[in-house]
Amino acid sequence: MAKKTLRILHTESSCGWGGQEIRILNEMAGFARRGHKVALICPPEAEIYPAALARKITTHALPIARKNANALMSLGSWLKQHAEGFDVINTHSSTDSWLVALTNQWRRKRLPVVRTRHVSTKVNLSWPTRWLYQTATDYIVTTGEAVRQQLHKANGFDLARMRSIPTGVDFTIFYPKSNAEMKAKLDLPAHQFLFGIVATIRSWKGHTYLFDAFHSLQAKWPDARIVVVGDGPYKDRLETHLQHWHLTDKVDFVGRQENVADWLNAFDVFCLPSYGEEGVPQALMQAMACGKAVISTPVGAISEAVKDQQTGLLVEPKNAKQLAQAMLRLYQETALRQQFGEAAVQHIQENFSDAQMLDRMESVFHQVQVSH
Repeated sequence: MAKKTLRILHTESSCGWGGQEIRILNEMAGFARRGHKVALICPPEAEIYPAALARKITTHALPIARKNANALMSLGSWLKQHAEGFDVINTHSSTDSWLVALTNQWRRKRLPVVRTRHVSTKVNLSWPTRWLYQTATDYIVTTGEAVRQQLHKANGFDLARMRSIPTGVDFTIFYPKSNAEMKAKLDLPAHQFLFGIVATIRSWKGHTYLFDAFHSLQAKWPDARIVVVGDGPYKDRLETHLQHWHLTDKVDFVGRQENVADWLNAFDVFCLPSYGEEGVPQALMQAMACGKAVISTPVGAISEAVKDQQTGLLVEPKNAKQLAQAMLRLYQETALRQQFGEAAVQHIQENFSDAQMLDRMESVFHQVQVSH
């Protein structure tokens, strides 16, 4: 028996930009392609707002960036008029989750609520937070099994009402291409070895440790450089850090890029030395899907994607010495880079496809709708 068409309302209060917002849009676009109805509520100043409109996703701008009376009244009024047109609400950040929980309680007929937990930041143990997650929310989706287990062990949340659904990779976009051709296409020096990172520039993404590691072994790789794809609030501090190490001529900041797959394929090694607040980072999985040897850390759910010594190398967080040793090893061992890259492609394709993500999310939405 065919499952009915779903009508899914997403809320996102964050005004920034990163993997969380990208997942929301990709997931919504995927559900729309499958014939489901999707809509998004976000603040008018949020970066996801114009991005959603550009993708022709139905988007409603409401002042939900902060928890206050205006936000509650605006969201409550909107739901009063439009909630009957939806089967489920999918919340994503703390503020919108609280606003939905409170306004939804006032309704005669509650909509079922799914909370997607994108990061591994600890959830406090207060009774209001427990009410939010275990009473006001019908189901929790995490972006990695480690995050699910953390919520169970640290907070006592019911495992039966949580599921790990990692972000999926679109293999029509992210697949191995010629490294030399991509360097030429992007006007990157063909003879140089590129360590690359794709991430929003935040402190905990570990850029400073990448620079420290690179500086410590400069004499070992005179033809190497670092390419930083992305932008963010920590960029000024990184530039100051580079000046301290006299590395400004060895590191290229290229900003946000639409053609991320081309940049990933131009890299020789992908590095993401994060030390906190991760699920399974999208750029890491995308790099692996492009056949790149990767170096990262076992924080959040990263080790579910990067199998140490099999699909890449894992080093201790905030350990520039270990990171430098891993970088040097992959710089020197061409065959190992190829071995890791091939294993990475297979692992990602078998476990982290966008189709798998959509199938699993679809199952959750149907489940909460039936059981509500």
